[in-house]
Amino acid sequence: MSDETGTPTGPRPEPIRFFGTTWVDHDGGYAGRRAAVAAGSLAAAVASCLILRFAYEGLAIAAVGGFVTLLVVVMFAICSAIAFRRTWEGFTERPDPDTQDTQASLRGLLAIGFVGALLAYFFRSLTEAPGEKLHRQEYETARAEHTRRTSRRTGNPSRKRRR
Repeated sequence: MSDETGTPTGPRPEPIRFFGTTWVDHDGGYAGRRAAVAAGSLAAAVASCLILRFAYEGLAIAAVGGFVTLLVVVMFAICSAIAFRRTWEGFTERPDPDTQDTQASLRGLLAIGFVGALLAYFFRSLTEAPGEKLHRQEYETARAEHTRRTSRRTGNPSRKRRR
């Protein structure tokens, strides 16, 4: 804490969506928020699957043929698997800034696989706030670096004995 203003000095934790900075000390309704995020993401995934079911029935009504129906089902399955993996990896490591073009080119594919992203969010929220481990690691590293930089030296370096 700063003596003059009473405000904390040093790095501040980065807020996480739906959690703010409650992930730092697991206070301020953290457990309730985690339960709500888990329930919400699961409900959204179930609703999304129902919408995809209606789309599948629409293909059946249109009688587009078995091959096209198979292609659509396989496309959604593959896109969901890719979206799940990319979302899951996003909780443990920051995306490389050099691969921004790759991220932009995959945006459509990830939008198609939205069910996979919702499921990744659900499964991660069962154990922690999604992205908490990454944010905690970065925050603790920043705090340790700040402490190391601001620690006071003892003694006068000019009075140091020369050998």
